[in-house]
Amino acid sequence: MDLRQLRYFVAVAEELHFGRAAERLHMAQPPLSQAIRQLEARLGVALFQRTTRRVELTDAGRAYLERVRGILAEVEEAADHARRVAAGAVGHLTLGCVGSATYSLLPTLSRRLAAELPGIDFSFRGEMLAPDQVEALHSGAIDVALLRPPAADPSLTVHTLRRDRLVAALPAEHPLAARSRVHAADLAGVDLITYSAGRHSVMHDVVLGLMRDAGVEPRIRHEVGETSTLITLVAGGLGAAVVPEPVTALALDGVVYRPLVRPTVSIELAVAHRADRDEPHLARTVQVIRRLF
Repeated sequence: MDLRQLRYFVAVAEELHFGRAAERLHMAQPPLSQAIRQLEARLGVALFQRTTRRVELTDAGRAYLERVRGILAEVEEAADHARRVAAGAVGHLTLGCVGSATYSLLPTLSRRLAAELPGIDFSFRGEMLAPDQVEALHSGAIDVALLRPPAADPSLTVHTLRRDRLVAALPAEHPLAARSRVHAADLAGVDLITYSAGRHSVMHDVVLGLMRDAGVEPRIRHEVGETSTLITLVAGGLGAAVVPEPVTALALDGVVYRPLVRPTVSIELAVAHRADRDEPHLARTVQVIRRLF
């Protein structure tokens, strides 16, 4: 069905006057009258009763008007939705966040995204190691990742957001907790809790490299996959840990955080997505994340 004819019909049905309807539509009256006759011929019913003095809707015309109004409203709604999709204003995205930034970043980020992109439905997965995030990006389980950058991956688009300094997380009763800062060499002989080596954690490799650069052979006692578990074990006195500074947002009784110096080391936090993803709502989300830093 020609949408123009439907709009012509609604104009005449609402005005009940071909001249006024033609003015409303910014067209001449004869083409309007011809379009309505063609519509009636196509439908095989009379929509209007016409006399030299008045125009009235037939019963069929009244029934048709109700349905046509609904059709035109749906068409306009569909057009508006298409425009919003093209503008990146609607959609659904799942964001994965590395564990060390989950507690410090996600509360602020989720509020910012809701405020700036209210038409996009966001879901979040926290406590993800970088390798798991990369795998989830490739599988489509997540759309955007906040991660510690892995080795160069040409299939991903990666933007560095900031660099986070490393700190020592210590049991409150540990002798090193009395210091204002800790050197990497001070951790010689100290039981360590690290992120999982078996899951190829970026932080695991960073911590081992830091210790060995300081001439210390790390004494790893526990490996975990989640930041919350790691800090809980520190609070329980089972060992110390080296973590990015945002982890200090996870405050538990029994844990103290001290700056790690000599060497002072930092680690990147980045936002990543698959390089072949160019949907407008994804691009706008990445823009909001980058502006946050």
